[in-house]
Amino acid sequence: MSRKPRIAMIGTGGSISTPGRHSLDLFEYSDYSPPLEVDELIGRFPEIAAQAEVVPIRFRTIPGTAITAADWLDLLRRIHALASGPDAFDGVVVTHGTATTEETAWFLNLALKTDVPVVVVGAQRPPNGLSSDAPLNMVNAVRLAASPAARGLGTLVLLNDEIHPAREVTKGSTYRVETMRCPDLGMLGYVDADGQVVVYRAPTRRHTTATEFDVAALTDLPRVDIAYSYTGAEATVIEALVAAGARAIVSAGQAPGKVTPAEQAALEFAVRRGVLVVQSSRAGSGRVLERTRLREQGIVAADNLNPQKARILAMLALTVTRDVERIQAMYRVY
Repeated sequence: MSRKPRIAMIGTGGSISTPGRHSLDLFEYSDYSPPLEVDELIGRFPEIAAQAEVVPIRFRTIPGTAITAADWLDLLRRIHALASGPDAFDGVVVTHGTATTEETAWFLNLALKTDVPVVVVGAQRPPNGLSSDAPLNMVNAVRLAASPAARGLGTLVLLNDEIHPAREVTKGSTYRVETMRCPDLGMLGYVDADGQVVVYRAPTRRHTTATEFDVAALTDLPRVDIAYSYTGAEATVIEALVAAGARAIVSAGQAPGKVTPAEQAALEFAVRRGVLVVQSSRAGSGRVLERTRLREQGIVAADNLNPQKARILAMLALTVTRDVERIQAMYRVY
């Protein structure tokens, strides 16, 4: 008889683990209730353990908005330990607040050095809420992490039965359970009601073991900030970020990736001061193209990465090089 897959479930907090005060407390629960530890959460839903040998790993009990780069690096090291050696797990599930699920997943997608499936899962409703999505999301995340079909796809995000790639997924709704979306290219597949993991496409950009980023020994990452553009925006924010010591600034430009004249002058000043500048778009879909003017100004185009993901790639790029052409090449392949 074949053994059940061994899946490590790492708890980081978030809505998925935070009970409400009552069954209709669907939006204020985190203001009043502390998150459960991951073993307490698993204990509430025996269906999770029925899918695999699930081992709870206590890590953090904080909202997604409290996650830092130092937490990412700790999580990276923890996953590496669980995914290596003779006792390596067959898969890893990370429970996480949906506010920053896409950012943690994207960091792991770029920095992990393992082919063991890693699935980041969250919920839009508390685990004791009426029609909570938390239990089934966790069941399906375990099913996905245990499936051979997940191997080689990089870090994945699972919510609402849908399998999303870390690179493209973003949170698109504040409270709807179908919040995770891939605006340009769509999801990878489903974990359906019959328990089957069905994958229809695979990511083509480099990830995990194929990347050049080796950050497991670091305790923090370079400071990279985001400056959001809007009608009439002045240079104030960009100048303040330069003065605060930002190693790089991601410009969340007006589509298709342009900023106001005042912001443009400030970004060019930042480049002259040795700050890496990456031009992204606030549109949420489509590429920022490598225009001749951007190249002349020494500004990197973010391809179709949204500002928060362009920031993470810049943080990791700066651990390798400060060469603008080399960093631009990274945005073409990751």
